[in-house]
Amino acid sequence: MSLFDKFRRQKLLSFTMVLFTLSLGVVIGTVISSGVKAARSDYAASDATPLVIPSPVQLSTTFSQIAKMAGPSVVNISTTYLPKAAVRQPGNNGRRRQQVAPPDDDQGGQGGNGGMDDFLYKFFGGGPLGGGSPQESQRGEALGSGVVVDRAGYVLTNNHVVDKADRIQVKFMNDPTEYAAKLVGTDAATDLAVIKVEGKHDFTPLKIGNSDAVQVGDWALAIGSPLGFEATVTAGIISAKERTMKDDPTMQFQHFLQTDAAINPGNSGGPLLDMRGEVVGINTAIASRSGGYQGIGFALPINTAANVYNQIIKNGKVTRGSIGINFTPSDGARDLLKANGVTQGVFVQTVVAGGPSDKAGMKDGDIIIALNGKPLMNGDDLVEAVTATPIGQAVELTVQRDGKRLNLHVIVGNLAQLFPDTFGNGAEPESAKEAATALDFGMNIKPLTAGMRDSMGINESGGVVIDTVEPASFAEDIGLSQGDVLLAINRQAVNSVDDVKRIRGTLKPGAAVEFKILHRTRAGRGSDWQMLFRAGALPTK
Repeated sequence: MSLFDKFRRQKLLSFTMVLFTLSLGVVIGTVISSGVKAARSDYAASDATPLVIPSPVQLSTTFSQIAKMAGPSVVNISTTYLPKAAVRQPGNNGRRRQQVAPPDDDQGGQGGNGGMDDFLYKFFGGGPLGGGSPQESQRGEALGSGVVVDRAGYVLTNNHVVDKADRIQVKFMNDPTEYAAKLVGTDAATDLAVIKVEGKHDFTPLKIGNSDAVQVGDWALAIGSPLGFEATVTAGIISAKERTMKDDPTMQFQHFLQTDAAINPGNSGGPLLDMRGEVVGINTAIASRSGGYQGIGFALPINTAANVYNQIIKNGKVTRGSIGINFTPSDGARDLLKANGVTQGVFVQTVVAGGPSDKAGMKDGDIIIALNGKPLMNGDDLVEAVTATPIGQAVELTVQRDGKRLNLHVIVGNLAQLFPDTFGNGAEPESAKEAATALDFGMNIKPLTAGMRDSMGINESGGVVIDTVEPASFAEDIGLSQGDVLLAINRQAVNSVDDVKRIRGTLKPGAAVEFKILHRTRAGRGSDWQMLFRAGALPTK
């Protein structure tokens, strides 16, 4: 056999083997495919249990029951701020006017809480999505919340929700009607206000709880109108108690419940509820770097709010006692106390000149260690005890001075009069504003009380306080300012509002008139009074 024949035979054999292999693969693939197809269509999982959808059953109804019960008692509050005329401000020498406007979304106060470096916000929404600052237009609007606490239609809310509002309107859940409300009274120190809804008769008040019984870890529900979304319910727990903003003296009466229930702008004034559906707090502020919810909210305990409410409905305002001192906060006082050989007490930083403690003989640097024989741990203990004491009542203070102890008999004074710049500027209801007497000089005046005189450091006798100065008026033209003390008109002493009225009655149009006043000038944190004379000719019309 030739070489060529051998090669051809070998090639044929190889081709035959390849063809056989391919044919065998096709046959095997077809068999396997058929087997799989049969398994998919014919095999049944006889040992598997079918899934069954259960009947609808509510596993927990506590939150939903509370929401249904409380919803009709939580209101949406909308406030309107109309354009204000320019008002004369103290210290501007009668030539500069400043536009008065409501707060913008009220994200003003910044405060600390120990090591917390977040911002503290009191808040209300400026519209459905929280925008629209009242300062951005001539007509401002804002939103907040409130809770009905009396069948007569009285609503508890935050002061910053209604502060300086020209119109207050209230809406209830599932009721499209907007009801008018009037301001009954406010308390700036606790940021609370009471309003009364008019034109509605069927009110369902929420039951008041006891915030002292609240424990850290308890469930809590917040209801309100965050960002304008009415009747919003959020849940969380009580994260902490007795939270204080120690860097802000104006908040010394606010010891908050902290919660992680989601609260946002528009929740202000709404209730914080426990699992009995009882009000344990009034949502007031949040700690946030963004101005929105970050898990740290603050509610004023209802025990504090109830005390404020009771005073407002009885007297139209809240009065608190004071002994006329400034003290060092507890954190800063530790070393001072230790240096004086004591571990607890209140270190007196300054004594208000002419105030109750000054009259009793207290000195800067004294350490108050007891009140009426009861030891004081810190300044909070002192504030709580003194503010609960009726004005005019005496307390016995045990003081340590230069290593020796002595007792001082102190008559409790009025906090607002002793510290008018800090605690005397809260919003007033219309009835209280009428206390100022309007005169056609273009100003309103108020009596100057002995307490105001002492706290303001005024030694001159007599006088009345200028409460407001109307824009473009005679009083403004000659440079009179809000807060000035009017001592004399045309060299005639002024000791009362009636004296001003009497002297005004003797003056004719076009007559020259001279005012003797005390004008406060401010430098840094201090203030001094200057004796000034202002004069001008009365308008002929």
